[in-house]
Amino acid sequence: MKSEAGRELRNLIDTHWRPELAYAVGLITSDGWLSKDVAEIGMVSKDRELIDTFAKCLNLVRKPFPSGRGGEIAKKYWSIRFKSRQFYQFLIEIGIGPAKSKTIERVAVPDEFFADFLRGVYDGDGTFWTEWDTRWKKSFVYHLGISSASSAFTHWLKQKLTSLYNVKGYVVQGDGVLTIRYAKGDSHKLFDAMYYKDQLPLLQRKHRKIKQALDFDQQLKEDRVHAAVAQR
Repeated sequence: MKSEAGRELRNLIDTHWRPELAYAVGLITSDGWLSKDVAEIGMVSKDRELIDTFAKCLNLVRKPFPSGRGGEIAKKYWSIRFKSRQFYQFLIEIGIGPAKSKTIERVAVPDEFFADFLRGVYDGDGTFWTEWDTRWKKSFVYHLGISSASSAFTHWLKQKLTSLYNVKGYVVQGDGVLTIRYAKGDSHKLFDAMYYKDQLPLLQRKHRKIKQALDFDQQLKEDRVHAAVAQR
């Protein structure tokens, strides 16, 4: 049986900023938790891929396990948890603490790695949807949203994204949650920012959903150009 000191040593996390760390911090910000009593960190998600990617980013030796949520008996989720005083303190210092859902205000991530942090937040608490705008014939539109229960964090994130990526967005109040919504052009800007190169840590299904919408929209534009040329 390993001693507490042995477990702590085994869970030393490299806290030098890099894309993998920033992405993992984004996931903790959205879907993770910190214990109030001990230096324990964990994350819960329906996506096993997301938990596995999180563990890989931090080089964790712990394995994910099935779990329930909110008192549910059925184990529909995947969880991972580990103890590390060093990483726990790092998270506290950058702005992530216990019971963070409604109290988190901002996270001190260098601008150089903010796109990776944003991708983690989006993979945890982001949404993307498409629709046909009935005001104009064949007008295909899409929206990207990021939700949080913290008003301070929501407005800080909105301002940060405006500063870094020149997007506007607007905040919508939901049932106990705020969502920053971005229109079509701004959603495309944020996609380009988050997925700035290949081989990044990400949740495949969310990336694929946006990419398919962008490709479909591009095809519609090309079809309209071809149709206009043919009518000349």
